[in-house]
Amino acid sequence: MDLLQHYAQLVSYDEWANLAVIASFGTSEAPPERSRKWIAHLIAAEHVWLARLLQQKPPYPVWPELTLEESEREAKGLAKAWREFLKGTTLDGLEQTVAYKNSKGEPWSSTVRDILTHVFMHSTYHRGQIAADMRESGHDPAYTDFIHGVRQGLVK
Repeated sequence: MDLLQHYAQLVSYDEWANLAVIASFGTSEAPPERSRKWIAHLIAAEHVWLARLLQQKPPYPVWPELTLEESEREAKGLAKAWREFLKGTTLDGLEQTVAYKNSKGEPWSSTVRDILTHVFMHSTYHRGQIAADMRESGHDPAYTDFIHGVRQGLVK
């Protein structure tokens, strides 16, 4: 497996895990507001990073107000957009440096590889926060461990 295939697998994982979290909200009576804000944030942040890679304007601020239905729709669309991005990327392209401004307007630059790694780690971090928040509020969180998704054939 080369690095591009690895990132494609992380896209598959990210899509499955995000949709599993959103589905867990539907099986819980009144999921915590904080958890709903975190899922909207991680989806919006992925949009922001993809827009930076594509040198486009992001469609959402990093902390948007999204309904669960909007979050689900955007999670599905993001997976498709990440797959398209990776199809147009080469191994050498992963080392390309991208200049962008962060949400504070500060200029930065990062390699495509580092941005992709950040995106998937950032989303995993927030899914962990959501799981803890759900559990603390008496709800059953989604089981989104990477290895579980792979073992179940849900992540390819």
